[in-house]
Amino acid sequence: MAKKHSFFRVCAALGSVILLGLALNAPAQAADDPMINARYVGEKVCTDCHDTEKNLFGHTQHAKIFRENPRNDVEKMVCEACHGPGSLHAADTKDRTKIIGFSKEWGTPVPKMNAQCLNCHDGGQRMYWSGSIHQKNQLACSDCHNPMARFSANNLLKKTSITDTCQTCHQQQRMEFRKRSHMPLPEGKMSCVDCHNPHGSSNKRLLKADTTNELCYQCHAEKRGPFLWEHAPVRENCLNCHEQHGSNNDKLLRVSRPMLCQNCHNLTGGMGHTFRNPNGAAAPVQLIGRSCQNCHAQIHGSNAPDGMRFRR
Repeated sequence: MAKKHSFFRVCAALGSVILLGLALNAPAQAADDPMINARYVGEKVCTDCHDTEKNLFGHTQHAKIFRENPRNDVEKMVCEACHGPGSLHAADTKDRTKIIGFSKEWGTPVPKMNAQCLNCHDGGQRMYWSGSIHQKNQLACSDCHNPMARFSANNLLKKTSITDTCQTCHQQQRMEFRKRSHMPLPEGKMSCVDCHNPHGSSNKRLLKADTTNELCYQCHAEKRGPFLWEHAPVRENCLNCHEQHGSNNDKLLRVSRPMLCQNCHNLTGGMGHTFRNPNGAAAPVQLIGRSCQNCHAQIHGSNAPDGMRFRR
């Protein structure tokens, strides 16, 4: 019993130390904030100077919400709902620390900028933002979005479309989509967010499915199966044979046929097969057209009783 009381006394003492530390650190953290003494001045004071921003902002969804249907007193301040109280900025417009700016040139720390956005836009698709590759690389919400002007049909993007916004940074993928065989993204039939969640994901490469195959099957359902005869590399990963964005080979293939097949089914019989020419001698065979698939047409899998070789 004495040991039990001793344990609770130790816990209480540790709790007191923690609370004392928080109390001592809180004033220091507040004192470091240059906007600690700022107060709200209202939208009229902001628009007296920022006339251009006033005209552009009026067409956005944010303006309609803040002006017509604010959820709280902060949203009623319109501009200051995002930029913070502006009295100190109005008194000294040259000191950029007295207001929250949403550009890298302004100098407001990226975590502080993003925190303003996440005050409203938390959860949902952004539940994995913390720890995501974009967050780790210090990407700001305003690097992709422009809440002050309506340049895109949806999502207040900085460019006219999702694709153009993503390809501002992802130049390698921009080039891949210009190859002869590509996903129908340049044609506008899909966008980057059909496969990726730019705000974060629990999977690799910000994928919106648990695996690459599950993602591909959302559109290519006929390749899902189940098949009586399964092709092992197909079942393992679609990217064993295909490029995900674009390729100069047919069907987004990594290598043209028959070379793609011969990566596994080589001439020495490494996969249990030996290619033979018509006279029976082991030698390279001449394959044309769709090459191996001239005969092995059901290469993703077959349900035919005689489909072990994927011939039908």
